[in-house]
Parts: sequence; C-alpha cells; structure tokens
Amino acid sequence: MYISTSSSIKLFLTGDVMLGRGIDQVLPYPNEPTLYESYIKNAKDYVKLAESVNGKINKPVSFDYIWGDALLEFNQIKPDVKIINLETSITKSSDYWKNKGINYRMHPKNVEVLTAANIDCCSLANNHVLDWGYEGLIETIHTLKHTNINFVGAGLNLEQAQQPVIFDLGAKGRVIIFGYGFVNSGIPLSWSVTESKAGVNLLKDYSDKTVQFIHNQVKEHKKPNDIIVISLHSGGNWGYELSSEEINFVHKLIDVVGVDIIHGHSSHHAKAIELYHDKLILYGLGDFINDYEGIGGYEAFRANLPLMYFIEFKPNSNQILDMFMAPMEIKNFKLCKASTEDALWLLNIFNQEGKRFNTSFEIDSNGYIRLQLS
Repeated sequence: MYISTSSSIKLFLTGDVMLGRGIDQVLPYPNEPTLYESYIKNAKDYVKLAESVNGKINKPVSFDYIWGDALLEFNQIKPDVKIINLETSITKSSDYWKNKGINYRMHPKNVEVLTAANIDCCSLANNHVLDWGYEGLIETIHTLKHTNINFVGAGLNLEQAQQPVIFDLGAKGRVIIFGYGFVNSGIPLSWSVTESKAGVNLLKDYSDKTVQFIHNQVKEHKKPNDIIVISLHSGGNWGYELSSEEINFVHKLIDVVGVDIIHGHSSHHAKAIELYHDKLILYGLGDFINDYEGIGGYEAFRANLPLMYFIEFKPNSNQILDMFMAPMEIKNFKLCKASTEDALWLLNIFNQEGKRFNTSFEIDSNGYIRLQLS
C-alpha cells in the first residue's frame, strides 16, 4: 500500500500519449482512416497488427479502456496534477501536412478519453500537433479549452503558446508548467508560433541565449516555493545517448532559471534520470500510450513497457520527498501492470543509465521502481 501525507503535493508525469491512428479507430468516434504513410495507408491496419500479436480488441472500447491499470494507480496515489505530452492532433481536418511521413489525429468527440483519466495538463510542444495543418491545431486547442483541459507549448498566437499553466493548490502551494519543443525532435521550423500565426513554442538550440529566453518567461510568474516544471520535447526517438550540450543546458535551467523538474519527452523509451542539486531531470519518459503493437524494429528498447512517474513534494515547498515509477505494459492498446520480470528489466536500465549521474533505484514491496534520494 502506498502511503503519503494528504498535505503533500503529488505530481504524475508521463511521456508521449499518442491517441491517433489505431487508438482513434477503436474509440467510439473514429476518424476517417485514410493515412498518407509510405507503407500503411489505413489506420485500421494498426488495429489488425495489434490484434495479430495480443488478440482481438472488442471495438468500440470505452473511453477509460486504454488507461487500464493506470486508473488503479491514480485512484490509490491521487496525484494533485497529471501532466502528459499529447502527441496527437485532435481534429477532423483532412489537411494533412505533406511529406511529413506520419500524421496523427484523434476525432474531437474522442477527447473524453482524456477526461476519463482526469488529465490536467497537456504539452502540445511536439512534432505531431500540426500533423493535420493549422486547422487541426486550432481545433485541438478549441477542443481542449471546451473540455477544460489545460495545455502549454502551442497556441493560436505567441502569447498563448508561451503562457504557462498555474495550478494553485491552496495551502499546499503552486505548480507552474511551461512547454517548449526543440527543432532536434523533428518539429519543422515552419511550425514556430508567431504573434499572428498559430504554432509551437519552438527552440532552436541549447545555447545560453535559450536559457535566458526561458528565464525571462519563468521569472514573470515564479514566486517563492513554487514548483516549476519545464516540459521539453527534445532529441530523437531511439537511443540512450545524451549530449554534453543537452546535459549542460538542463543543468543551467536548474542553476539559473530555478527549475524543479525537467519533464523530457520525445524518446519512445525511458531514458536516464538525474537528481541534480536536489532537482529532478527526466531526460526522456518514453511513450505512454501508442499503437505500436505488432510493428517490428527497435525491440531491444522495449517501448511496450511505459512508466507512470510520480513525484511527491513537501507542502508549500519545492523539496522532493519521494520519486517512484509504476511500470506498465501495453497490451491490446491498454495499460496493464508490468510483470516482475519486466519491472526488473526496467530497473536494470535505470540503474545502468543512472551510473553517470550517481542515481540509483530499487524495487519496493509494491512493485514500484523508487529513486534512492539519500
């Protein structure tokens, strides 16, 4: 049984939530399934691939179906704020971005899949939010606003895209989330938001100028003891490598800007975790929900094993009390609790990748992978 104080601040974070293509097709209101990929031309074929591996999916599924055992964790841990990277355009638009290769969209009527898990904040600063054109991004934003789901990292104009989301938790304190995407994650430069054009809050490099740019935005909103989360879509999809430029950059976000959590995403699998000056750097949280079952390639990275990341803070403080992960497995487009064997595999990866940062992990009696804070 997980035990914490009701007065502490508990955050849930995860990586890419990809609700288009096959996922959209099994939900109650699927989009027209035509795709413009080099190999697969119909989104229903992604459903067939998944079924060929793990058996039939009884369609349409309920809106809470895909969350599976993750809902049990939410009900037990009761995070104050749930943060995801929504890597899907929520739209009926047929104006796909030409020559991009892969285009994700979910029908707006399927947005209840997000409310079913009570998602509080979506980062939109990624390389799929404009997959179905500016019309698709505009409909995504309108749908989220209509559903009262907060978002960061993209907007109808520069002001909206750069605006953080502030969660005031009363006596517990405040959590402030900013969202940014990097060109090196595959976001086209042309997607960059302007004062008059919708788009992504896009960053070009890991320079000191970029650090100062973020610092200027954060200091406009930060008050003492606020928990500052910077959500970054950065780097490629596969591999555990981290460049010295990236590491130095996020260190400066902590030292100069005063960030408490780096919420990194883009990699399809979990990457290293660093505790730097008592602040948490999640270099890559990996995919959380996708339609990759049955697709070959990169099996060594075990992208079918997503994780739920939970961080607990002392109330009205940015002091981390606990950080742990609940390992999952994707089966039939549904999150299931991972086996002990798979959890141990993930544990080994975190300890292996954490060596360079002197971070270590253990599996506790509940099956959680827990960061050793001292």
